[in-house]
Amino acid sequence: MLHNDHLERWDRDSFFHPSTHLAEFARGDAPQRIITGGEGCHIEDRDGNRMLDAFAGLYCVNVGYGRSEIADAIAEQARELAYYHAYVGHGTEASITLAKMILDRAPSHMSKVYFGLSGSDANETNVKLIWYYNNILGRPEKKKIISRWRGYHGSGLMTGSLTGLELFHRKFDLPLAQVIHTEAPYFYRRPDPAQDEAGFVAHCVAELEALIAREGADTIAAFIGEPVLGTGGIVPPPEGYWAAIQEVLARHDILLVADEVVTGFGRLGTMFGSEHYGMKPDLMTIAKGLTSAYAPLSGSIVSQKMWAVLEQGTDENGPIGHGWTYSAHPIGAAAGVANLKLLDDLDLVTTAGEVGAYLNAALTDAVGGHAHVGEVRGEGMLAAVEFVADRETRRFFDAGEKVGARIAAALLEQDKVIARAMPQGDILGFAPPFCLTREEADRVADATARAVKSVLG
Repeated sequence: MLHNDHLERWDRDSFFHPSTHLAEFARGDAPQRIITGGEGCHIEDRDGNRMLDAFAGLYCVNVGYGRSEIADAIAEQARELAYYHAYVGHGTEASITLAKMILDRAPSHMSKVYFGLSGSDANETNVKLIWYYNNILGRPEKKKIISRWRGYHGSGLMTGSLTGLELFHRKFDLPLAQVIHTEAPYFYRRPDPAQDEAGFVAHCVAELEALIAREGADTIAAFIGEPVLGTGGIVPPPEGYWAAIQEVLARHDILLVADEVVTGFGRLGTMFGSEHYGMKPDLMTIAKGLTSAYAPLSGSIVSQKMWAVLEQGTDENGPIGHGWTYSAHPIGAAAGVANLKLLDDLDLVTTAGEVGAYLNAALTDAVGGHAHVGEVRGEGMLAAVEFVADRETRRFFDAGEKVGARIAAALLEQDKVIARAMPQGDILGFAPPFCLTREEADRVADATARAVKSVLG
């Protein structure tokens, strides 16, 4: 389709795209797509292509596209009060209401919500609060943060360090020294194929214990983890993993941060992943599903245990020296209020669990028996298909073959279905909006089978 404007050229000349091969894009050697609209589970580009978005943007458009209830709430808030800061006790009706709504849904031991704009800045906030907490308690050496390899926690300096993916470290001088990594709970890629789930959990625990012993528990402040590994491969933990990890953390007085940016607000069929896996975090990171990405907003949910120490710190030292200009931005907060109301009114959390289970079963039926499919896995409205050169030996394809990326491209080209080629492996990821129907789930599964056949035979 020809367009009587310069948008495509301006895009390549002016726009710095994240997670993009910059040189190829600028030269015109990489795909370009300008999105113009969306409704339900579908988006449309300026060329008239209508695509089923089986990744909800970046796991984030939970309630689906085109929800007028959220758009109207944003517009009304912008007309009434587009902005005021949250410093020194200032608030707005939207930000105060949203904080209350979040705590009503969070585990009962959580106490307050600090708002930011992205999951990255929320995890930066979490690290600062953890360091402040230990300083107030007179433990200045207890500052290291344990993350997991393949975890994703953001793209900042500290949060990019917490992220356990090589792409986010290479040539950025990351990770920083305060961050250390331990084994990912990735059962399919366990080092010993003979291990069952219980044996692999014991292995993960032993690796964590060894790391703590090497570093010294008196130097380790916190452990951060996604309830389900997201960008690292969409990997649900093996049975008993979180209970075993929490026992170790409690014994060594190490805080737990549950990064709920992907799993929060319903994606697993429960309001939070912490609820789903029996986690009792000291901090919870929220973003994406908080507003279904209709406006930028994130949050750090602080436990009662930590809040008491933060109060003590300000009694001793004065106001806490942390804040963002856009903390608790009223437009983002208004979007959050409307979004959580929609989740309730449409019972979308239940739908995510039920239709998500259907999608996982449909994908298993469609491609689970293929000679080059090593595993189909998922939980709630999250699913992944991992491809291997040899399923009997778990021999992986050479990264240069770009099998996952080729299958994702075929899926889009042949059937106009969007899935995500995940980093560090040939893994096709799915995280649709919660309004996905069973018919749309069947379309995703059938299209995936065609794409796999076209690339791998």
